Amino acid sequence: MIAWLRPGDPFPPLDTAMTDPNGLLAAGLELHPARLLDAYRQGIFPWFSDGEPVLWWSPAPRMVLFTDELRVTRSLAKTLAHRRYSITVDTDFPRVMRECAAPTPARPSSWITGDIIAAYTELHRMGHAHSVETRIDGELVGGLYGIMLGRMFFGESMFSRASDGSKLAFVHLVRRLAAAGVPMIDCQMKTAHLASLGGREISRDAFVARLKPAVDAPAPAGLWNWRHDNEPSR
Repeated sequence: MIAWLRPGDPFPPLDTAMTDPNGLLAAGLELHPARLLDAYRQGIFPWFSDGEPVLWWSPAPRMVLFTDELRVTRSLAKTLAHRRYSITVDTDFPRVMRECAAPTPARPSSWITGDIIAAYTELHRMGHAHSVETRIDGELVGGLYGIMLGRMFFGESMFSRASDGSKLAFVHLVRRLAAAGVPMIDCQMKTAHLASLGGREISRDAFVARLKPAVDAPAPAGLWNWRHDNEPSR
């Protein structure tokens, strides 16, 4: 049995989360910014489908990427150096979310519901949610979005419409985060895609121990005010 959250109720302790399914902690109906920010500060995130209540999760172990452990393959390094592309920040957050929510052959339906898009777009308006976009010849071909609190980035989702479209955005973001003193990205759950970029699992306790000092730290200045235009020489 999981906790049902009424308005204003605190989240239950993380160690009460279920093991099957891994990390299911609580359910409720609230999805407003204050509830979301409180969740992220404690290492909790929402994940649910249309027609379900808001389900809150804190899995163990936790997939993270330490920014000094980014792995760039030889082929990706060539793409980063030799392809013509642009990386932008926060230029079209709602579209990035819609692209992440769009069905694919491998994923015919998405957990990124209309309610999720509305809630995170409001967090973006408040300055807490951000997108990083990859464009080739002016066309949006990949990107990602997530939440930034203090010196902690919580990755939510990414999409790609061209080879390495999301990886280009991700690599540039990780390098910027590392340079700004952001030590870790929350990747939530293990995927082969994130593991290929250097992500790994740590225990929930280890994650939470790193979480509080990171979210309480002052946010890096200028982190979301940049652009990269890659124009390789002929």
